[in-house]
Amino acid sequence: MVSYVFPPPPVAALPIKGSDALFPLRRIFCVGRNYAEHAIEMGSDPTREPPFYFTKPADSVVINGADMPYPSVTKSLHHEMELVVAIGRGGRNIAVADALSHVWGYCAGLDMTRRDIQNEAKKTGRPWDMGKGFDKSAPMGLLVPAASVNPAKGKIELKVNGKVTQTSDLSKLIWSVPEVIANLSELVELAPGDLIMTGTPEGVAAVVRGDVLEGFVEGVGDIRTKII
Repeated sequence: MVSYVFPPPPVAALPIKGSDALFPLRRIFCVGRNYAEHAIEMGSDPTREPPFYFTKPADSVVINGADMPYPSVTKSLHHEMELVVAIGRGGRNIAVADALSHVWGYCAGLDMTRRDIQNEAKKTGRPWDMGKGFDKSAPMGLLVPAASVNPAKGKIELKVNGKVTQTSDLSKLIWSVPEVIANLSELVELAPGDLIMTGTPEGVAAVVRGDVLEGFVEGVGDIRTKII
């Protein structure tokens, strides 16, 4: 019998639409600058350079509808609306043509960012971890099975206090969902429970306490959270 020096932490998990079952989370990978317009607004070249990744802890997820606390040590908390891919079958060196068979489902999500901390890290050549992977930095909606979703197209949009701030289409992803899965699986062996946040369109902006964020991905679902 295994003995621990203190009780293990609870398993981070996402609720599934129409089910009492939960999807257990392992790791969260995020694709940087995967929409051309967002790359431009962040001062980068939107050409198809190889995708790059950063991570968030699995327990940074805020379940749909729950409040998100405004994080410490920042004066510039930004929203980034994204399609999230949930891996159900792992693998290494996955072919693009086979990539979608590794997907269990999808949800709408927010990559919340301490932009001032991230920008300072960029200037000094340091990691982005504390700008991206802080506590409660990943609000996510209900997970829906892959069979009901076409990740190649569909509207993606975010409203802050009822005003549209981000709107685009999944067809504008620089690297498609199958291409991202294939590329990432060359760098790490993907496993069931991994999430991939696929990038955000243009229109990222700061939010403050009291703001209500409501987003959706067409054919996938909604995400809602209030900054407190």
